[in-house]
This record gives sequence, C-alpha cells and structure tokens, in this order.
Amino acid sequence: MGSLHALDISMMFFAVGTLLVLARLFGEVARHLGQPTIVGEIVAGIVLGPTCLGAIFPAVGHAIFPLSGPVANVREGLSVLAAALFLLMAGLEVDLGSVWRQGRAALSVSVAGMAIPFGVGFGSAWLVPRWLGHQPVTPLFGFALFLGTAMSISALPVIARTLRDLDVFQTDLGMLIVASAVLQDLVGWMIFAIVLGTLGGEGRIFSPGATVAFVLIFAVVMIAGVRRVVDGSLPWIHAHTSWPAGVLAFTLSLALLAAGFTEWIGVHAIFGAFLVGVAIGDSRHLRRRTMAVVDDFVSSFFAPLFFAGIGLKLDFVAHFDLGLVLFVLITASAGKILGSVLGARAGGLGTRESWAVGFGMNARGAMEIILGLSALEARVIDERLFVALVVMAVLTSLASGSLVKNVLRRHTPCRLVDHLPARAFVPDLGDTTRRAAIERLAAALGAASGLNAKEVFAAAWAREELMPTGLGERVATPHARLPGVTRPAVALGVSSRGIDFDAPDGKPAQLIFLVVTGSGDERGHLEILADIARLFRSATLRQAAVAAPSGTELLALLRSGPALLEDGAEGDNRK
Repeated sequence: MGSLHALDISMMFFAVGTLLVLARLFGEVARHLGQPTIVGEIVAGIVLGPTCLGAIFPAVGHAIFPLSGPVANVREGLSVLAAALFLLMAGLEVDLGSVWRQGRAALSVSVAGMAIPFGVGFGSAWLVPRWLGHQPVTPLFGFALFLGTAMSISALPVIARTLRDLDVFQTDLGMLIVASAVLQDLVGWMIFAIVLGTLGGEGRIFSPGATVAFVLIFAVVMIAGVRRVVDGSLPWIHAHTSWPAGVLAFTLSLALLAAGFTEWIGVHAIFGAFLVGVAIGDSRHLRRRTMAVVDDFVSSFFAPLFFAGIGLKLDFVAHFDLGLVLFVLITASAGKILGSVLGARAGGLGTRESWAVGFGMNARGAMEIILGLSALEARVIDERLFVALVVMAVLTSLASGSLVKNVLRRHTPCRLVDHLPARAFVPDLGDTTRRAAIERLAAALGAASGLNAKEVFAAAWAREELMPTGLGERVATPHARLPGVTRPAVALGVSSRGIDFDAPDGKPAQLIFLVVTGSGDERGHLEILADIARLFRSATLRQAAVAAPSGTELLALLRSGPALLEDGAEGDNRK
C-alpha cells in the first residue's frame, strides 16, 4: 500500500481504539458473568461490524471500518500479528513431557478423542460437500481433511483456563486432560498446515509438494533441535538481560521470524508462531511467571483486537444457517465427547472421571475460531460453515466448565477441616527447601494418621517434580495418590519466610498443605484442593493461619472460617 496520509492515520487510530475499548468492555462483562472473555470480544466485533452497525448505519460502519484501502490493510496486518501471538501463547502452554509422563491414558484419550470426530467430519465432507460449504477451488480431499480436523481439535488455552477456574488444573485428572489436548493440538495443526500447503494459489513460491516437505522438516527441526537450543539459551538470557524484557524480546523475535518463514513457504504464519511457543514453553528454565507476563501482553491488546475483528469480516445473520449450525454442533460435540470418554475408560479411568475428560476436551474456543478463519481466508470453506464453526466454538467453551464441575460434584463434599488432624500441623517449617518441607510434612502426617511416611513422601515428591504445586498468594498444595488410602488426610506446615514452590505469581509459599488421597478417589482429591483454594483466597485467613500457634487453634480458625471471611470482606469494603 502507499503512504498513510494524516486522515488515514487518524482513522486508523480511531478504528483500533474503538475496537479495543468495546472488545475489552464486552470481554469484562463476559468474565463477570463467568464466561470466557473471547465470547464478549466476538460479540463486540459483531456489534461494530456489518451484522449490527453496518446494517443500521452502513455509512458510519464503512467510514470507521472500511473493507479496503490503507486503514483496512493496517487493521488486517494487526489481525494477522494478533493471531500469530495468540498461537504463540497456545504453544507456550504445551508441555511435551506431560504427554509421555501421562503414558497410556493420555495416548488413549488423544487417539480416540481425535479419531472418532475426525472420521465423522471427514466422512460428512466426503458425502455432502456442497451443503457443508465446500469451495470449488479447494480439492475435495483437502476440504475433508480440514473438516475432520475442525471437528476433532481442542482449545488448549480454554481447557487450561477452565481447569484453573475449577481448581483442578494441577490434579492428575487435569494433567491428563491437558496432556491429551497437547497431543491433539500438535496433530491437528500439522494436518491443517499440510492442507494449506497442498492448495497452492496466488503468490505461492513453492509447489504444494515442496511446501508439505518444508512443513514436516520445519516441525521436526523446531521440536527436536530448536527446543534444545532454547533450553540452553534461556539461563544465559536470564543471567545477562533484564527481566522480563530479555525473555520477552527473545520469545517475540523468534516467534515473528518463524511466522514469517512459514508464511513464506506457503503455510499460515500462525503455524510458525505456534511451534516456537512449543519449543520455548517446553523448557524447564521457563518459569510460569514469565509465561504470565507474555500472556498479559498478548491478551490485553492483541487478542481483543483479533477476536473483535472477526465480527468485522462478515454479516453473521446473513450467513447463519440453523441446520448447518446444529449439524456441526451436534456431530462435533458427540464425536469428541464419545471418543474421549471411550479413550479415558480404555486408559483406566472411572466412569465419572471419563465423562469429565470428555466434557473437558470438548472445549474448542479460540483455536477452532482461528482454524476456521484461516480456512475462510484460504477459500477452503464458505461463510456459512465459518459461522457454524464460530457458534460451535463459543457454545462448547461455555458448556465445558459447568459440565465438568457437575459430573465431579459430590452430595457431601470433602472439607479440609474434616481431614486435617491437629497433630499434622507443623507451625514452623523454618527456612528450608521444597523437598525437605514435603519430607517433614509426610513424617507429621504419618505420625498423626498412621500412613507410611516414606511412601507418602516418595509419591508426593515424584508428583512435585512432575509439576510444581504453588497456587499463588503464598499457598502450595503438594499431593500424593496412594493405593489403599480410604480416607483423605492432610498436613499443614507454616514457613514465615516462605518456600519457593514455583507459583504463578512468583511468591514463596508460607502455607504448605500436603494432601494424600486414595488412587481412585479423584473427587475427594479435587474437593480438598478446591476447599483449600476457596478458603485461602482471603488474605485475612492466610495471615491468621500463619500466626496460629498450634493445631487446635488452627482447626478452630478453619471452623470459624466463613465468619472470618465475612469480617474480612466487610473490612475491605470499609477501606
């Protein structure tokens, strides 16, 4: 495009500012209603786009958000950049090691949870391609591959956020769901990259065959080679650059370079950014606090612009096909849930836990929307199918959390105060290490409850090495699952100076809860952890627990917890 004139620059800032303000406003409303923020951001774009503003005041809509010209080109460039950075964040969530550590269960859930919906989508596209939105410029086989992928992919960022909201992210069930979603995301995006690579089209430098070869080689190099280079480079960056600027600059630079390369070889830029996220996020030297900084950077500006910008691209009412929406929603959800449940059962999980896995894996969210938008721009699908995919992504994300919560609910939930013996309270752990703290708590719990202290410590420390258990706000919950344990048991230790449990907020833990449950008692395990998270959100209760001189006074404090929480809330309101 040519140079931007003063009016173009003015309209560009006005358009971006309007889009960002409304996207953030609607996103916050959605969050306060307990829904994913992307739902509000998409609605904001629909309000500002041809569906609402463009239909009621077409001249105003075209003036602020033109479909062509310099302002439109700048907005489109920001949209592509935002999508690439969002996929970078999705890649940072990926922990390849968790797939291997979860073993047969994760592989079983991943394969069955992807194979069944993929088969349904592929078969449907092959049988009724025209009704489903097949574009003549795309080979039927490529369209069928895309629809199979769209029906089977999960949204790792949405799943991770849902599990955190339910306080089950760091449990065995949560790790299984995340590991399965990781594997499905990798396979799904590889398939989609190959689909895009086979299309050819205007501006492509390489033949479809060469593009596919480049995709496969690039993926292998990133995962097998660059991942190791990054793991070795991060300690040097931490040591010789300021935090978080050094890591942030390194991560973003590498992501943009990889995005440019994959766009150049004929695949969407988001694929390169995603693989960089995988390579960096899998490093043991990347702390969760650093990931949180990158997440804040992307989600506060770029993500709202991207998801709100979707509503500017087309009229959702004009392209809404109820029959197609229902078909996509029902077949995608049924295939994904059924496949994941069968895979979880084959992996050794119980009935309730298997259904929780199925409902959790059905969240599609932003990944589905980005996949659909990329296919729409590549003319793989038409507007009708894109709208159906967006509706399916939003509805499955809205339903996933509540369904997982309901299927794991007990009539008589386990409460922390009922499973914490007074003798299992250690009022002063001292200035010690994470390992030593867990070992001392295991000894206290063994003496108070009759459990084998060595077995408790071995299981809890193995679990801690798998994934740190710092919750944030100076609370940590190391835990163990042991066969033969019929009743949950909890020990609590206090460290006035704090012990590093690698919490997301970077704060050392002062309250360390060691939770032991039976290997098959998933719900009891989750309920204890949820009760800890609920109670100790209160700074007032945390401070009182740290100051408790004995186990008896601690139990008295916990039993009066609701009243203390109310008093604390009133005090906060008066300030």
